[in-house]
Amino acid sequence: MISFDRNAALIRTALHGVLLHKLRSMLTVLGLVFGVASVIVMLAVAEGASREAQKQIESLGVNNIIVRSVKPSGSQQEINYDTFEQSFGLTYNDLRRMEETLTSAVGVTPLREFQQEARYAAQVVAGRIVGVYPSYFETNRIPLVRGRLLEPTDLEHRANVCVIGDEVARTVFPGISPLGKSIQVGNLHFFRIVGVQGYKTPSAGAGSSLSAQDLNRDIVIPLTTDRSRIGDVIQKEEQGSFSRQRLELSQITVEVLDRHHVKSTAAALEGLLAKYHPRQDYAITIPLDLLEQAQATQRIFNFVLGATAAISLLVGGIGIMNIMLATVSERTREIGIRRALGAKQNDIILQFLVETASLSLFGTLLGVLVGLAAPALVTYFSGMETIVTIWSILIASSVSIVVGIVFGIYPARQAAMLDPIEALRRG
Repeated sequence: MISFDRNAALIRTALHGVLLHKLRSMLTVLGLVFGVASVIVMLAVAEGASREAQKQIESLGVNNIIVRSVKPSGSQQEINYDTFEQSFGLTYNDLRRMEETLTSAVGVTPLREFQQEARYAAQVVAGRIVGVYPSYFETNRIPLVRGRLLEPTDLEHRANVCVIGDEVARTVFPGISPLGKSIQVGNLHFFRIVGVQGYKTPSAGAGSSLSAQDLNRDIVIPLTTDRSRIGDVIQKEEQGSFSRQRLELSQITVEVLDRHHVKSTAAALEGLLAKYHPRQDYAITIPLDLLEQAQATQRIFNFVLGATAAISLLVGGIGIMNIMLATVSERTREIGIRRALGAKQNDIILQFLVETASLSLFGTLLGVLVGLAAPALVTYFSGMETIVTIWSILIASSVSIVVGIVFGIYPARQAAMLDPIEALRRG
């Protein structure tokens, strides 16, 4: 009981010493406050940016393998000088081979796309015509807000119907329902609107062949309709130049049942295409690989940011050591009197460690509060997504408290090692 009372008295004395100089104590812990807050905020920004990138990659489907047509360059271009057609890319024969050969695939979805102006009355938008199978919407996780999606009967009967993107609906049909109306594509083609896609955040480029895409500008039609009405040849006339490109398919997405078979299926697909495409006019993108790379990059990024922010914690620890050394010098006479009255070295060490620990704990708690509030302000003013994780708070808090106590041990030992007589004389 005597020992407990003595320890309680030591703790009260230590806390009284901290509260006796409130302004100095507050300034002392600022280094820890900003250190803890900066660790939490920087990791929250990094986590938010990484999560956004991973969501864009996951939207491609981690079980998918995406094959894109790539226009050859230089001497590899194949031009028919009778028709001035440049032929390249994926073909319907490639599609058939994939469907027949890839046993691990549960779905093979082709796509053909090209840029084209779309209009209704006086309203015009620069859109993207996309010819697809009905499975395209499920494979790419495209939501529906009005009407219906394309159906197998549309593909079978080469129906002149389409599903339009959110921006096309808002731009070309402001304030009215587009369902049932016909939208003009180019100068010759009209398609009846049967559905409207929900808004989808435009994606940044991913991989070597996937450019940035804005699905909100799409006009999606059956692939059979695209081939029968528009054909495989796309003519372009720009600034006096004329070109004809024969492109049967722009993209084929292979969906694999199990993500563990994605890489082996991609290797088989590479071997299949290489046999029939010696000019390498295609590129294979594996979203699963991109996701793993993004996660690895995030771990490195978090380590670098955390290490950078942790430097301020060390600065805060040095600040605590400096103040505690000054406190020892100021209270030399008090230490001498306590030692002369029977206080042991451990009592002196405990007193100063309690002061250090209380400063560290206060600075850590204040830093956590600032760290929790700051990411919301970053999101509000910059629009960047920030995500505060529990582990970032735990790491920042643990390091802050440990740093504060470790840097307080030396001043506490210095105080305990003072000779009582010398302390009284100096005091």
